[in-house]
Amino acid sequence: MKAIILAAGRGMRMRPLTDHTPKPLLKVRRKALIEWHLLALAQGGVREVVINTAWLEDQIPAALGDGARWGLNIRYSMEGREHGGALETAGGIATALPMLMSHDCDAFWVVSGDIYAPEFKFDAVQAQRFAATALQAHLWLVPNPSFHNQGDFGLDAQGFGLADGAGPDGLTWTYANFALCRASLVADVAPGTKAALGPLLFSGMRQRAITAEVYRGQWENVGTPAQLAQLN
Repeated sequence: MKAIILAAGRGMRMRPLTDHTPKPLLKVRRKALIEWHLLALAQGGVREVVINTAWLEDQIPAALGDGARWGLNIRYSMEGREHGGALETAGGIATALPMLMSHDCDAFWVVSGDIYAPEFKFDAVQAQRFAATALQAHLWLVPNPSFHNQGDFGLDAQGFGLADGAGPDGLTWTYANFALCRASLVADVAPGTKAALGPLLFSGMRQRAITAEVYRGQWENVGTPAQLAQLN
């Protein structure tokens, strides 16, 4: 199964560091944020990775190359060069679909390049189980961080995501920016257009086409220079 790492954003809250460096190339514990994902994807058996880019995008292929050092084949969806700027999450995925799909699989991993979760496993067995279903997506959720205490989704007793409130446990959770997705999730998004992922996830949950689970390992949405310094 292939994967896409989302790396096109501007990273405004991380300024001034991101004035000259794309956020996924900022280093946590001597590795670029995106490199932690590349290592984990390779360990999980993924061999083909697509990275979408926009802000300071030439720096990313210059830093990562073709992926051979991690045992990967990296291809790039250059949104800045091809479309004049970042296309948001759903637009970026829809535009990269031709590189993500193969003749026998329309499912793929999705991860944001600015998340630090060094214990997350890209489990090949779980990925194949997902691919054998008709689900649009399977998401990982985390306990709500202080900057997002209202959360994103509930979770019902059968493991389906809830778009409109808490689950039977009374809790909502925050999307961790790790997912298994199917091409049908972005089927209505024209390549090269801007589109957010959130509305598609809410819609899919209302159709009971999206499942989720809670991730309890270390997880950081690295948002500010102070947070980056604290991690280091």
